[in-house]
Amino acid sequence: MASSKRSNSRSFGTILAVLGLVGVIALVVVMSRPPKVIALVPGSGANLGAAGVVVGSADALVEVVEFADFECPGCGYFATIEEPDIMARLVATGEMRFRFMDYPLNIHPNAIAAHNAAACANDQGKFWEMHDAIYRNQDKWNGQATRDPKKPLKQLAKDAGLDVGNWETCFDSGSKLPQIDANRAEGERLRVQYTPSFKIGDQIVSGSLTYDQMRQYVAAEKVRLMANQSLQTGKPVSVDEAKKAVVPARN
Repeated sequence: MASSKRSNSRSFGTILAVLGLVGVIALVVVMSRPPKVIALVPGSGANLGAAGVVVGSADALVEVVEFADFECPGCGYFATIEEPDIMARLVATGEMRFRFMDYPLNIHPNAIAAHNAAACANDQGKFWEMHDAIYRNQDKWNGQATRDPKKPLKQLAKDAGLDVGNWETCFDSGSKLPQIDANRAEGERLRVQYTPSFKIGDQIVSGSLTYDQMRQYVAAEKVRLMANQSLQTGKPVSVDEAKKAVVPARN
């Protein structure tokens, strides 16, 4: 009788060991699967040219171009902390125009998926809504949170009021990837090294900018453009024109 109990105990222990081994093997298989990364094809946007997404008046004298990576923490800081003030006080007032340029870095596995998601939202006129949602929720879709960012990005699209069916068709098709590649290639041509980086006139400024820093760069660029115009026309810059270059400091 005792022998039978020992035999049953050994059998049960063997079963548990086998189940445990199966579980470990399953975990190893899952963890070893490559992440579902959307990849760009270098040169696929060669015939498109850089474009980006623009907000602000076409009459603004200065355009600021941001080269940004949706998975970049520094870009997330700029977009959620500094950019709203810049948009309200410099872009909305006509002091500058702002262009977002895709610049996903290879070190961020889910960045291209996020850029793809925002580009597809742009088809429905909701790029900036998706842009803001993506940055506010980096911890839900980035490479540290998931290997398959589509699901959380799809939820963000839904929350932003997009037609999710059309958005998903666009996202899965990869039709926006050549344009994203063209935008990134422009940053590479300009030798952009970090994100965020801003092209203001002929200079590249790296790192998140505050409102006061941005207004100073914009004012300096206005002065440069007016001086060049004066040289070309032979007409001195008037006092009123000079005043237009002065951007109010933060109160």
